[in-house]
This record gives sequence, C-alpha cells and structure tokens, in this order.
Amino acid sequence: MKERIYLDNAATTSLDKDVLDAMMPYLTTHYGNPSSIYSYGRESRLAIENSRKLIAKLLNAHPSEIFFTSGGTESTSMAILAAVRDLNCKHIITSPIEHHATLHAAEYVQKTEKITVSNVSLLPNGHINLENLAHLLSSIPEKCLVALMHANNEIGNLSDIYAIGDLCKQNNAIYFADTVQTLGHYPINLRNTPVHFITGSAHKFHGPKGVGIIYINENVKIKPLIYGGAQERNMRAGTENVAGIVGFAKALEIASENYLADSTYIKSIKLYMMEQLRKHLKHVNFNGDVAGSSLYSVLSVNIPSSEKSEMLIYNLDINHICASGGSACTSGANQGSHVMQAINNNPNQDTIRFSFSKHNTYKEIDAVIKVLKDIV
Repeated sequence: MKERIYLDNAATTSLDKDVLDAMMPYLTTHYGNPSSIYSYGRESRLAIENSRKLIAKLLNAHPSEIFFTSGGTESTSMAILAAVRDLNCKHIITSPIEHHATLHAAEYVQKTEKITVSNVSLLPNGHINLENLAHLLSSIPEKCLVALMHANNEIGNLSDIYAIGDLCKQNNAIYFADTVQTLGHYPINLRNTPVHFITGSAHKFHGPKGVGIIYINENVKIKPLIYGGAQERNMRAGTENVAGIVGFAKALEIASENYLADSTYIKSIKLYMMEQLRKHLKHVNFNGDVAGSSLYSVLSVNIPSSEKSEMLIYNLDINHICASGGSACTSGANQGSHVMQAINNNPNQDTIRFSFSKHNTYKEIDAVIKVLKDIV
C-alpha cells in the first residue's frame, strides 16, 4: 500500500512516542482514582499536580491558574459563559473568522443572556483591524468581553495578542484569546501577556486527544461550567483524565524544548511548498498574511475552480494525501468555510489548507505537487 502523506496537522497531530511512554503507566498499572485517599489514588493525584506545575512553569503562570478540561472547545465555552454570567460582560466583541467554538458559544449567550455581539472589521489580508477594535471598545458603554483568537486555524494569521490585550486593559474589558493553534507552537509568557483567559488542546502539538487546559488569570473569579464534584479545585467536576493530563504536560515540555529547531524546519517546509506551487501551478495564490505574521505550520491555497478541483480533497485522499478543504472541525463536510466567505468569497476559486509538522519532508511535498499537477 502507498505510504500516506499527512498534511492536516492543524486538525490534529500524531502522538509523540515519548508522550505515549509517559502516559502508559496511567493507562495500565497506575489506575487509582485521584480523589481516593489511599496510595494508588495519591499516586494519580501527584501525577496531575506535577503536570499542572510543569505546564505552569512552561507558560510562566501560577499552577493555581491552570485548569484541565476535555479540550479547546470546552475551555472556550467556559471562558465565554463565565465572562457573561460571572464577570458582568454585557457585550462581546469577536470577529467573523473565529473558530466555531467561539462563534457558537457567543450566539448561545446572545440568545440566552440577552447580550449584544459585535464583529470587529478585518483588514484585506485577514488581520484584525486594531483601529476598529479600539473604536468599538471606547464607544460601547457596557463592559465588554473581547474574544479574538491568537492564530486563525484556516488561514494561519497571527494576531498581536499584546496590542489587543493593552486595548482591553485601557478599556476595562475582559480578554479571551483562543490559543489552541499557538500553544505548543510558540513560547507564551503569561506573566507578560495582558490576557484573562487562554485555551489549549494537547492533540494540536503531538499530545493525546480529549485533554485541554484553560488558563484563568488569578485576578479573575468565576463559577464552574460543569457541576457534580470538587475536582480541579471545585472548578471542573468529573474524574480527571490522568493519562491525558500527563500526556499534555509531556507534549508541551517536548514542544518547548525543541521549539527553535522544529519551528525553523517546519517553516522551511511551508516556504518550499509555496515555491513549488507557484512554479508548477498556474494562477495559484495564498490566503492571509502568508509572508508576514502567520503560523509557520499553515498554508491556505487558492486554486482556480474546475470540474477536477471541486473534488480536490477526495482526489488527494485517493492518492493517500491528507489535507483540509477548510476548518479542521468540518473536514469532510462540504459546507464551505465561513472564514473564506469573510475574507475571500470568490466562487471561481477552491481553497485547500495544508498544515505541516516536524515529521513532514521535502520529498513528501514533491509527491504532493506531482499529484496536484495531475489533478489540476
């Protein structure tokens, strides 16, 4: 069978062997409930708290500010609902290109809590218009929640988290930054970052699925999203995913240690693919600020529409190449991308997202280009 080429790492990544090795004892012999007081339980509790301390150290946060969840989506819902219900935010400022986890949660509280939602305008390259954000914050009389992602999962644009945070600070707004695409990919120093909430998901940086974190700044006091137990210091009920938590911490440790080498290599793969696409395909272009402030791991490509390009993802799949037609969380569903509609609603183009990891090679890129030439 032909070897698979995996270029959908913004959707999920392979599990690192060292992460699996760290998790294995908690999937086999160390199975005690961390809420139990006997030694098997205390063993699991220690693993959780050591993981929390390690994550906090890597992010320059306090361990009491790190809470474990099932992933980025739960963490996002927790931040948005808490800001409205507990922090008295009456107005949400977001953007039309946020992840659906943010957009759907904002729609929910808009209906149930009778609050207002406004979208900040976008620049032609897909970046947030900071001038418009400043205008919105200064002109809205109610307390605001600003929910803007650090990096867009479809086009890769990186927002200026410090500039947004400073604007929020000046206007007494709560700032939630969705960092699911950047945690584990960039150094984050939470002591120097003016943010109230960030989120992370281990499977985006070679950790396990089903485990995430929410950072809640120590000055923010909120109520739980899930009730029924005293876990996570009464903030998130339910028996903890011990193996997943250990895996999260190990994956983040590996990512932090290897950041410079991995990011440099992955960026070179992205640049090589851009070069080869321009060389071999006519009228190809790219979405977002691809040569500027952009994820080193994501490349959003526009190809002229044709009968063949409409089935591009499926034709790549037939050739054992994994890529995405839009947002990772709707891979395989032909719904069209709300991000593309917001920044580049061109019916004469089809969009494909390639996203890279440390495991991809130049040889793989050459193979993909050859297939694309045959298809397109």
